[in-house]
Parts: sequence; C-alpha cells; structure tokens
Amino acid sequence: MIDRSFAERFGAGWIESWNSRDLNRILSHYADDFEMHSPVIAGAAGEPAGMLRGKESVGRYWAGALERYPNLHFELITTLLGVNSVTLYYRGVRGLSSEVFHFGEDGKVVRAYAYYAGESENSRS
Repeated sequence: MIDRSFAERFGAGWIESWNSRDLNRILSHYADDFEMHSPVIAGAAGEPAGMLRGKESVGRYWAGALERYPNLHFELITTLLGVNSVTLYYRGVRGLSSEVFHFGEDGKVVRAYAYYAGESENSRS
C-alpha cells in the first residue's frame, strides 16, 4: 500500500523532473513496459486508442512534446492518495490537468492516465 509520504515525494519529484525538461529523469519514474493513456496521444501520436506502451515509445512521444512546448512548466496543486495509486492535480500547458499513476511493487509507475480540462489535440479538426 502506498502511503502519504511516498505520494508526496513522488508528486514533487515528478513535477520537478518535468520542469527540468530532462527526459531521462522524467522516464526514471516509470517501469520499462509501462502504459501511458491520454486523449492527446490519439491526435499527436496517431494512436486511435490513446495508449502507448514502453519507455522507448512514450519517450519519443514526450521528446516531441518537450520540443513543441519550450516553456513547459507544471505547477502542482495537490496530491491525492489511492490504493497503489497516486493522482496529481496540476496546472500545465493544457490548463488544469490530472494524472493517475498506478504503481508496481518496485515503486515504479506501470500505468498512467492523463486527464485535461482543456481541449485535447484529438478533438481539434
């Protein structure tokens, strides 16, 4: 079971890694074969299911995002604790956003789900 201390450390580290724009640091939070689910993946990566699997695939996708958003900055609003999961609610390039992270026994993210209050690339024509 994940505790509050782990959740807070994860949240702070995740935000710091994105704000550093260091892709290896970002990917260090994830298991090698993790799944990333996001409505933006459908449009930006051409994956109709909105899901990518593995550090290599997601790393390429996120490298493109870091290039497209040179002023990318996330501001953590709050960290929510779940059963073997953490939800980060934050302000980012798409406005208010949240991501739900499910963890394996080693403390690495095995599945992540992103949610955005604003318009996703997939909804743009």
